[in-house]
Amino acid sequence: MNREEAEKVLYCAMSIGEQLLTCGAEVSRVEDTIRRICTAYGATRVDVFSITSSIVTTMFGGDFESVTESRRVLSMRNDFNKLDELNQLSRYICSTLPDPEEIPGRLRRIAEGRSYSFSQQLLVYALVSGSFAVFFGGDWKDMLVSAAIGVLLKCLEAFIRRGSVNGLFTALLCSSAGGLLSHAAVALRLGSHADLISIGNIMLFIPGVMFTNSLRDLFSGDTITGLIRFSESLLLAVIVALGFTFAGFLF
Repeated sequence: MNREEAEKVLYCAMSIGEQLLTCGAEVSRVEDTIRRICTAYGATRVDVFSITSSIVTTMFGGDFESVTESRRVLSMRNDFNKLDELNQLSRYICSTLPDPEEIPGRLRRIAEGRSYSFSQQLLVYALVSGSFAVFFGGDWKDMLVSAAIGVLLKCLEAFIRRGSVNGLFTALLCSSAGGLLSHAAVALRLGSHADLISIGNIMLFIPGVMFTNSLRDLFSGDTITGLIRFSESLLLAVIVALGFTFAGFLF
């Protein structure tokens, strides 16, 4: 493998690693996948370092000496279907060693693959909000109001995200809007308990998956990534609490 081929292989391996990280994979899986792909094509040593926002890889080989590439990962969104497809692609690459020119097309098809439609996301937001409002003791009016507010919050979140606004600021705006709508619904006698309606909406923004992943990374030995994710989840939880608390103070 000459230097040009090595650069193509590393580029493809990094692209797969980037998509894995974006879809919610743990950093150990990202590093192992990149290392296996590069080794399969003939690299004698592969050093990979990954955190939640960056991947750096140096690949060594006798014919090309060393090749290094880094990637900046700007966003993360859990998508286990695409995660599974990327895992299958990496196994296919390691077992069959296809031409590197073939891999970007497969990656593009995975990235553009089927995802949840906006109407399905609205339905999920309504179900989550309404279900938790009832779970914590709300009546049927609280359930319906919480479900309706959940739909409105999803629309607001989608609108805000179009402007590439910081995720923490988006969570603050949505949580404040959720709290205001909950108290307004009770004031208009559409709902019975503003706190229970708010609890249903809070569950939409609680970073439970992020917190769980941070513990997983810590126990796996990826201390830096674990601490970063733990700090992000803690900060997001505080922001959400501040938003709903601010709405409560206004009423």
